[in-house]
Amino acid sequence: MSRSRRIVFIDVDGTLIDEDERMARSSVQAVRLARANGHLVFVCTGRGRREIYPAIRDIGFDGAISAGGGFAEVGGELVISRTMPIEAAARMVAFYEDAGYDYYLQAYDQLYPSPHVVDRYVGYFGADRLHHQEPHPDMFPVVSADDHPLIAALADTRRPRFDGIAKSGFLADDLTAFDRVVHAFGDEFHVITGTVPHMGNGSGEVTLAGVNKGTTIVQLLDLLGMSTAAAIGIGDSMNDLEMLEVCGVGIAMDNASDTVKAHADEVTTAVADHGVWNAFLRHGLL
Repeated sequence: MSRSRRIVFIDVDGTLIDEDERMARSSVQAVRLARANGHLVFVCTGRGRREIYPAIRDIGFDGAISAGGGFAEVGGELVISRTMPIEAAARMVAFYEDAGYDYYLQAYDQLYPSPHVVDRYVGYFGADRLHHQEPHPDMFPVVSADDHPLIAALADTRRPRFDGIAKSGFLADDLTAFDRVVHAFGDEFHVITGTVPHMGNGSGEVTLAGVNKGTTIVQLLDLLGMSTAAAIGIGDSMNDLEMLEVCGVGIAMDNASDTVKAHADEVTTAVADHGVWNAFLRHGLL
């Protein structure tokens, strides 16, 4: 066991699970062993609470940062909430609908998708792919093709509420969508692209300016009485950049882009090559 107590923040997509929605058994073992050794381990994801699959939560974490920094919970209790003004959320939805973009809004425990988001994700995940994944001895699926929790959540469409919204996502066939959203909302919001990799600038995520994984980690560490030097962040995506920068050690997955790797202190192996386990082992958590 490491002499000093550490706190680890782990991204989900591309870090805990791969693009085929599979997780390495070694990742589960790493999280559980690190916690048994007295360290804290948090999920840190752009997903909303409803989008964190039961198979992921069942690993056992000390808490979660969700909606790209919009919310933080410790032991199931909400301790940080960084939401948009109602007027701002309503204005954002009006823009998406006028532009003809699909979108979703993330509240703490609610998800408000527009009607056609579910169709996009069904195509993205590909039900046939879930049925015909090549077996991997060290990986297991975290979803079922017949009972996919995210598809079920996205199919639950209704008019959104604008109170308590921390983040929105947009999906469009328009490859200028990212630029248009940035132009429309300017310095008031933090806009990143790459939410759905194959859609490029046709997809993205929007939070209030200053709201991201990194700044929420700093707030959470202050609540817990821990320093950034004790923190380890592990991720692979554009919404992980601030996390990698504020943590004492920022670790990029080998499957991350060169841009993400450039913001990290070191690079571990890919999801299927025991990336989380190797990162934990290197830093004395196991």
